[in-house]
Amino acid sequence: MTLAPPEVHLDAGSLARQMAHDVHDGLSSRPLTLPPKYFYDAHGSELFDQITRLPEYYPTRTERAILEAHVEEIAALTGARTLVELGSGTSEKTRLLLDTLRGAGTLQRFVPFDVDPAVLELASVAISAEMPEVAVTPVVGDFERHLGQLGLAGGDSPCLLAFLGSTIGNLDPAQRASFLAGVRSALTRDDAFLLGLDLVKDPERLVDAYDDAQGVTAAFNKNVLSVINRQLDADADLSCFEHVARWVPEHEWIEMRLRSTIEQRLHVRALDLEVFLERGEEIRTEISSKFRREGIAAELAAAGLDLEHWWTDPAGDFALLLARPV
Repeated sequence: MTLAPPEVHLDAGSLARQMAHDVHDGLSSRPLTLPPKYFYDAHGSELFDQITRLPEYYPTRTERAILEAHVEEIAALTGARTLVELGSGTSEKTRLLLDTLRGAGTLQRFVPFDVDPAVLELASVAISAEMPEVAVTPVVGDFERHLGQLGLAGGDSPCLLAFLGSTIGNLDPAQRASFLAGVRSALTRDDAFLLGLDLVKDPERLVDAYDDAQGVTAAFNKNVLSVINRQLDADADLSCFEHVARWVPEHEWIEMRLRSTIEQRLHVRALDLEVFLERGEEIRTEISSKFRREGIAAELAAAGLDLEHWWTDPAGDFALLLARPV
């Protein structure tokens, strides 16, 4: 098998235009917002890798433990010939699925899907070298916009579409509904959807996971300003913002925010945009929804997906679920 050239649905020009649109919209109205996808330049990806290893940040190691415990069952249930991973990054956890599906003799194709072409290339080259019998066909795209271009039909089935890390929690309910409808449209009746979810728990533990003692998450949060400074010729002074993480009980999600420590003006010269911030005013940079089984089951059902299997760790901190089109 060979490593295919990446299928590009989001080139550098498209990404730059999307960033300009998102930042202009987010900083032109109140409350101020910035999308979390712009945390992830090379430095942001490195910081997030550090976050996953922090003692306070349980989701990554807990999800991996669940996957290790049930990966053979998942492989047997799906019999997947094609594995697609959304937001693949380095594909570290997905190697468990790849190894097990390959060992079961079903896996023929791996489709890593990510917005970052550099990270995607590194992961694709590594996996192709490790698994030369598997076709690796990377896709550069945005999972909120380009699921319909995956073309998972015919000879690709049965396909397993994996979305790990509880990244779905970064979408608000309307965005999740649209995303899940896109997942349903991309799959055939023989396919399956594997989803990782962070579950509702003690708010103090949740806040600690997003506001670690070493300040790594704070640096990660501020990195969105560094990205905007570089890409959109802005002049944000990172020292004039502080990291805030709070639990919002009415929505059952964590919000990350950047609070202005002074009265200031932020200029985004590429957009000809000037933003005045009061002292104490905040820019919301991320939501991270936490889930309950009955709630996500209803959301899946509304999109035409049936929750068939549910696996958690002994403490009930995190869940993996397997759903199928109906």
